[in-house]
Amino acid sequence: MLAKKLHPQELSESQGSLAPAYGSRQLSRPVPRYELPDDMMEPALAYRLIKDELQLDGNPALNLATFVTTWMEPEADRLMTETLAKNSIDQDEYPMSTEIQNRCVNMLARLYHAPDDQDSVGTATVGSSEAICLAGLALKWRWRQRRAAQGRPTGSPNIVMGHNVQVCWEKFARYFEVEPRYVPLTDERFILGVEEALELVDEDTIAVVGILGSTYTGEYEPIAELNAALEALNARTGWDVPIHVDAASGGFVAPFTRPELSWDFRLSLVRSINVSGHKYGLVYPGVGWVVWRDRQDLPQDLVFHVNYLGGDQPTFNLNFSRGANQILAQYYNFLRLGRPGYTEIMGALMGTAQHLAGAMADTGHFRLLSQPDALPLVCGRLEGERGYTVFDVSEQLRQRGWIVPAYTMAPNAEHVAVVRVVVREGLSRDMADLLTEDLRTALDHLDREGGEGSSRPGAHQRAVARPAASVAPARGHRQEKAKTKGVC
Repeated sequence: MLAKKLHPQELSESQGSLAPAYGSRQLSRPVPRYELPDDMMEPALAYRLIKDELQLDGNPALNLATFVTTWMEPEADRLMTETLAKNSIDQDEYPMSTEIQNRCVNMLARLYHAPDDQDSVGTATVGSSEAICLAGLALKWRWRQRRAAQGRPTGSPNIVMGHNVQVCWEKFARYFEVEPRYVPLTDERFILGVEEALELVDEDTIAVVGILGSTYTGEYEPIAELNAALEALNARTGWDVPIHVDAASGGFVAPFTRPELSWDFRLSLVRSINVSGHKYGLVYPGVGWVVWRDRQDLPQDLVFHVNYLGGDQPTFNLNFSRGANQILAQYYNFLRLGRPGYTEIMGALMGTAQHLAGAMADTGHFRLLSQPDALPLVCGRLEGERGYTVFDVSEQLRQRGWIVPAYTMAPNAEHVAVVRVVVREGLSRDMADLLTEDLRTALDHLDREGGEGSSRPGAHQRAVARPAASVAPARGHRQEKAKTKGVC
């Protein structure tokens, strides 16, 4: 997020200083808001100042907009706190942290069916945005090497993807000078179409991107179908166009809810996969992963070797320094949950999503666009002639503390506006019922009073979240499976 410097004339006296709720007992002068204070303060007072202002943030437990994990077990919290000081790049100083990252990469490569006869490699990243940039760079370099070996021009690479891709793909294309070629959406298709994608592919295409879990609707793109079509195209033309799978959200869902689904390294053209550990990998924000099918898919020109920290340290990351604690938290989840734990949690989330989808459909106000066999989320558009929009619905729910986003779809379908609820660990069946109750109340109010009818979201209204008085604990299935059937 970019921030600008504010000029003095833009600030009122109160805007230019801070005061904690009880600070008048301890503060002798105002604390400047946009410049370094002239004096030190007590630790407790600095803590109080920040904590006071953070009360205006939304309640993470009721933030149904984000895919990002908002809760971990106390043991994981403690492990992360104890390892905050470790820099993952210092491999000589923290060899076990490096070994644990390697174990995680191995676990992911096997989870995604990397062939046993190939030498898969991977790395931890700050998130899927960095992972995507690294994978994209490897694809561009590999394409350029092939073209140079053929004595052909290397100055016009392109990448093909649906218009529903996350903004990090647009960043990659712009930052690293790759032409983005977007498959347009339609009123009824909100993900990549295979035939439409192939029409955009040519000899300068570094890859086609398949998304395992669209941010907009949660749908899985037809990656197996795309693989078969690209195989035929490559055989006919002599090209070598691969597939990268953006599994940021679905990479920790599909293996446990649809293990039979072929989307990963079981497909011949899938050369790299990214996944977010801080989404359904169940780790706090700050960890992603990228895995390559084989070492040859990661050109060595992109790998740097440094020795000033002690020993030879190969590195392929955009950011040199980063905390090791999120990587260690990912490993904690792998050990703690294993396949059975992830399977149970993802199954419970899918059950809650289907339960919520049924309740939304029963209101008679929504046409659901999400699919029951994809990500555990519910996405729907309003049906019928109404005097309000999904943005009004979102604002009404905000007054009860729920953060439920409303947005328009990607280009060529931007006239379709939807609301979306992401079901994460922490949203129990009981909380889903409370959300449904508040949704019905909001719809009844809007049916009577109407709304602003805007086509885009207005300013968020501040609201104090009410306690979630659920009968079943939101994370209770980890400890009380028999007592809380279906709860997530």
